Amino acid sequence: MSRRLYVLVRKDLSESYQAVQAGHAVAEWLLCDQTWENETLVYLGVDNEQDLVDWKEKLNYKNIKYAEFREPDIGNELTAIAALADGKIFKKLKLI
Repeated sequence: MSRRLYVLVRKDLSESYQAVQAGHAVAEWLLCDQTWENETLVYLGVDNEQDLVDWKEKLNYKNIKYAEFREPDIGNELTAIAALADGKIFKKLKLI
C-alpha cells in the first residue's frame, strides 16, 4: 500500500479554513486507529460538500478506508476526508 495520505478538502471554504479542515481530517484519520507512517501528505481540492459525499461513495465502492471530518462551527457540514491510497483514484483532482 502507498504511504501517501490523501486529504480531500472543499474549495468553497476560505484558504485558511481549508488548511484547518485538512488538518482535522488528518487528526481524525490518526484518532480512528488508522496507520500512516508520516510519509507523504497530499492535499486535493473538491468543489463542495456534495463532492465530498460523492467521494465517500467512490471510496466505499472501492473498499478504501477513509476518515471524515465534520465541522461543528458550520452545522456539522462535511469539510474534509483523509484516505490512504495509491492515488490512482484521485488522478483527476488538483492540488490545493
